[in-house]
Amino acid sequence: MCNDTTEADLDRAGLPVNRRSFGALVGAGALASMLPVSAGAAGPVKGRDVNIRTADGTADAYFVAPAEGKHPGVLVWPDIRGLRPAFRQMADRLAGEGYAVLTVNPFYRWQKSPVVDAANDFNVPAVRDKLFGYLKQLDKTLVTTDATAHLAFLDAQKEVDTKRRIGTTGYCMGGAMTIYTAALKPDRVGAAASFHGGGVATDKPDSPHLLIGDTNAGYLFAIADNDDKQDPEEKDRLKAVLDPRKQWHEVEVYEGAMHGWCPPDGRAYNEAAAEKAWARMLELFKAELA
Repeated sequence: MCNDTTEADLDRAGLPVNRRSFGALVGAGALASMLPVSAGAAGPVKGRDVNIRTADGTADAYFVAPAEGKHPGVLVWPDIRGLRPAFRQMADRLAGEGYAVLTVNPFYRWQKSPVVDAANDFNVPAVRDKLFGYLKQLDKTLVTTDATAHLAFLDAQKEVDTKRRIGTTGYCMGGAMTIYTAALKPDRVGAAASFHGGGVATDKPDSPHLLIGDTNAGYLFAIADNDDKQDPEEKDRLKAVLDPRKQWHEVEVYEGAMHGWCPPDGRAYNEAAAEKAWARMLELFKAELA
């Protein structure tokens, strides 16, 4: 999970603090050039900034979908650095694969996106402390409040095929949020993918993974190598609840991939591992978003 130990792991791995920094990626063209072109056949996509009313206020978000037709909806929970150019580009890419994608700002109660930008670098301790402060307040109750509004927003969009189930993905802190989302609407949410998710399967009685049995979703858990070393039993807890189920599921430790390896603007970005995780997500969606 994302914490001081994670940063120390990246230091020991010799990854420079400014590697793929936000400042180097503020140009959409520069960032897009770092991401592989979608192999999908959905055609052009159209994206727009949106505001979503929740029980606690107005959440800012980014919605993008193929320019034509109806498609399965996907709710994306970003990592602790929130909604930013990298996640917009990832959403565009997923839309190119034939999905209607909503990427949200999980910290909207305290700050509009981007919460991290050229003037608020995540590598500055004060900025990190602020974001961890937000995260400590973002409990299951608040996530469920938000997921309720976000799922309703997706189902209200003309680009979303409500006859097909919704998927959800989460990065870092967003991993647990995918489980909460699937548990909230078990008959609506058909797939949940967690990438280097934090705290998805602890030994505590309120661990998110204990909710999996109450869901109907397929699951992908792509675990960072150094996260596995911090809690090597997490993968076993996940397999214990997933293996008896009929739905598509996969739990894998990505050897050599450090926490945060998926977003292309991250210090730990690992292109080969990120592409593998992306492909496995598409397999999950293909299997479960019918």
